[in-house]
Amino acid sequence: MKIAVLKERRSGERRVAASPETVKKFTDLGCTVTVEKGAGDGAALSDAVFEEAGAKIAATPEATVKDADVVLKVQRPMTAADGEDEVALFSKGQILLCQMNALIDGALVRACADGGVQAFAMELVPRITRAQSMDILSSQANIAGYKAVLDGIEQYGRAVPMMSTAAGRVTPANVFVMGVGVAGLQAIATAKRLGAVVYATDVRPDTKEQVESLGGKFVAVENDEFLQAQTSGGYAKEMSDDYKRQQAELVAKTLPKIDIVVTTALIPGRPAPVLVTEDHVKSMKPGSVIVDLAAEAGGNCPLTELGKVVVKHGVTLVGHGNWPSRVPETTSLLFAKNLLNFLTPLIDKETGKLAINYEDDIIKGSLVTRDGKIVEERAKANAEKSGGDAPAKTTAKKAAKKSAAKKSSAKKSSGKKSSAKKSAAKKADATKQAAPTDTPDGDDPKPDATSTETPTDSGEEK
Repeated sequence: MKIAVLKERRSGERRVAASPETVKKFTDLGCTVTVEKGAGDGAALSDAVFEEAGAKIAATPEATVKDADVVLKVQRPMTAADGEDEVALFSKGQILLCQMNALIDGALVRACADGGVQAFAMELVPRITRAQSMDILSSQANIAGYKAVLDGIEQYGRAVPMMSTAAGRVTPANVFVMGVGVAGLQAIATAKRLGAVVYATDVRPDTKEQVESLGGKFVAVENDEFLQAQTSGGYAKEMSDDYKRQQAELVAKTLPKIDIVVTTALIPGRPAPVLVTEDHVKSMKPGSVIVDLAAEAGGNCPLTELGKVVVKHGVTLVGHGNWPSRVPETTSLLFAKNLLNFLTPLIDKETGKLAINYEDDIIKGSLVTRDGKIVEERAKANAEKSGGDAPAKTTAKKAAKKSAAKKSSAKKSSGKKSSAKKSAAKKADATKQAAPTDTPDGDDPKPDATSTETPTDSGEEK
């Protein structure tokens, strides 16, 4: 079995979907691994280290994926609408493993289905015990939470830990983490290790113990509704308007004394919820910092600007995109291990070939396209809603056929004109009414509205 590892081409992406360790383990399983030249450069993983681990290096993406059974990527492939059509590289039946944004990018999902690609969205791997080692969201969010604190401190103009000096005492910084998931817990731990006084909030009651175990102070309205605010699966329930009002008042009282805020709230397939309003920002101390981990999804603060560090109302807002790529070597090693753990159970140890059980919960949860169809219902609904139509190649072929038919008709009309002068005028009149004409510059005419198939990008990461 051949495994291909493509170089990432999306702007700002420095990670790679394989590591020397995973390459060696794949080769030990009898697989052949081909890595595109320069794929690991952004993560300080040279071609040489991949070769030493047993991989072959291919000069082009075409050569990398040729005859591959499985293609590994970090980010979803680019489409023609992105300026470079990576989906066109794939052959029918090839398997793709990557973070697809399958519930957002309907155009890509449709393009993969139309190309016959069997695509697995690693972000949809179910969060069950057996799949923990395959969970890219957790592995990448962990490092993102760590990096968020470091980037916040970089923008903060004062020291973080308490210090006693001959010139006087330096008070510690107050850090407020909003959202106690994987990223939030790591942010709490990192800020605490660096000497900050840490506060954290979440609507799930079980998170209180987690926050306090890391040395943080829990901030929440702890009434009867709060105690019932969590499902059996560990997810937050929708809170009443009255509870939301009380919680908002508590947050509003907390923010004026905070130096660094880290917001981490994300909802899969939906815009990020607003946690910090403009009025909240106005109430904060000059020189305070807000690090918005949800900037790519619209931001937990409406003043956040994606990809920028800005100052508004005296507060610095950090809106970096793709946080895991800011620590590319570590996140690459973890991402690659997630892919290895996902793929290894699918490889028959005796034959070295793929043996996929499509009834397995992990496969059913993450498989998005198969045999030319979108098989993940949420992704299918989004593709239909967002207009994720067929790729531009299909449209071009249809337009070319239409143009060829028109040119053929024009040639026939021209032949009839030369047969006799008297009949030429009559036939010319008939031709004008019955036959379509090419555009003056010779380009294909625009297809009519019923045949137009323009891919729509519904959730592109910038």
